[in-house]
Formats: sequence, structure tokens, C-alpha cells
Amino acid sequence: MAEPGERDDWDAVARAIQNRLDETRSTQMEIASRARVSLTTLRELQHNLNPRRRRPQTLSAVSEALGWPAGYLVQVLHGEAAEPHADESADPVLTSLSGLEQEIRALRARVDQIERQLADGDA
Repeated sequence: MAEPGERDDWDAVARAIQNRLDETRSTQMEIASRARVSLTTLRELQHNLNPRRRRPQTLSAVSEALGWPAGYLVQVLHGEAAEPHADESADPVLTSLSGLEQEIRALRARVDQIERQLADGDA
């Protein structure tokens, strides 16, 4: 039988925080301030440094500071399907941004391919 906390996925929490910071273009300082946690605590969570049991209030505060429901990061930690706010998942602006991000990734891949072909032709 697994000990409490044994299956916690702190790497998933770190990825979720990093992705959200990238999405929102927020700084660590802004989020730490909104969550009322130390910058060190946020950095530890974001980079999975010193993984250890955290107070649920800490993860809730960081979740809310990132614009998620309070239990979001706890769900991520436990490997549960975490859902953003309902209005966020239906937001047409966020949907458009997501589509634009996909198109930009596809364009980058095409440019990289063209650059490789040109470099091969020069060699």
C-alpha cells in the first residue's frame, strides 16, 4: 500500500506552473505576491526543487494567483484531471490564442526545415 504523498507528482506541478507563467506572461514575483508566498517557495514549486509536502493552502493560493480554481494544483499533484475555470475553457479569445500558438509552431517547423535544406545545399 502506498504511503500518503508517495505518488505525488511534483514534476507535473512544476510543468503546470511553468506553462501557466508562459501562457499569462506573468513573472514569478507577480505570482508570489498575489499568492502571498515567498519567491523561494514559488521557485521551488516551479522548478521542483526540494520536493516536499506543502500545506494545501500554499498550493491553493498559487493556483488562484495563476487564475485557476483553488484545488487545481492539488489535483495536478495527485494525477487527477485538473480543470480550469469553466469560463476559461469556453473563452473565445483563449481558444483563438491556442489556435495561433499551434499555427506559429507549425510555421516554425517549416522555417526550420527550409533552413536545414538551404544549409544542406550550401554544404
